[in-house]
Amino acid sequence: MLIKIVVIGRLKDRALQARCDEFAKWLGPYAKLEIRELPDSTVEREGKAILKELDRERGAAVVVLSEEGREFTSTAFASVLGNFNRKVVFVIGGPYGLDPAVKARAELLWSLSKLTFTHEIARFLLFEQLFRASSILRGGSYHNP
Repeated sequence: MLIKIVVIGRLKDRALQARCDEFAKWLGPYAKLEIRELPDSTVEREGKAILKELDRERGAAVVVLSEEGREFTSTAFASVLGNFNRKVVFVIGGPYGLDPAVKARAELLWSLSKLTFTHEIARFLLFEQLFRASSILRGGSYHNP
């Protein structure tokens, strides 16, 4: 599986960075992971940078994390992820949200929760759920139903 994560900004919290790095390492046997960090700016400029990045990924499934997106259980998300038969690009916006044009490019708008999280926490949760979904799909022991 090919997974690309496009995020606005860098993780400044070293503990969160360490945990994301750990999940990325654990994902290694399941997926080839690419992370593209784009600079913080205005929502409009961030949107243009994200769209430029998505233009490079023609044919990939685009999943945008957004508060108005669909919510899934971990098992249901694993099923969604497993049904993609091509590269998947996940997009996490900056602290002020996403340009509507980015959301319009999404094949799937996904909400991690009804709660609001910082974009850094959303990044950590995405990494964890990608590993969990991969483990579910491969019959691993990480997920306890």
